[in-house]
Amino acid sequence: MHHWDRGSQYLSIKYTERPVEAGIEPSVGSVGDGYNNALAETINGLFKAEVIHRRGSWRSFDVVEYAALAWVDWFNNRRLLEPIGNVPPAETEANLYAAMETSGIAA
Repeated sequence: MHHWDRGSQYLSIKYTERPVEAGIEPSVGSVGDGYNNALAETINGLFKAEVIHRRGSWRSFDVVEYAALAWVDWFNNRRLLEPIGNVPPAETEANLYAAMETSGIAA
């Protein structure tokens, strides 16, 4: 799954062509429909529910920023994700790239 905003202009045509060539589905629907930005909005909502609202009032922007960085680190590197074998997403991604490198397939 690859997220991009249909309204954005990219500096590289390859950036938008490569996911299509690799058979990766975009996480957005057509412009203006209910699926536009669905993946990004889901992650934002999850972050707000798990961090922003649950921890109450915030003393400063720096405290919020640190909490956001800690949550993103946990979400990618330590969260065990059942659909991929109860391993962290970053570990699964590293294994995928190692397997692709071994077999000579380009990312």
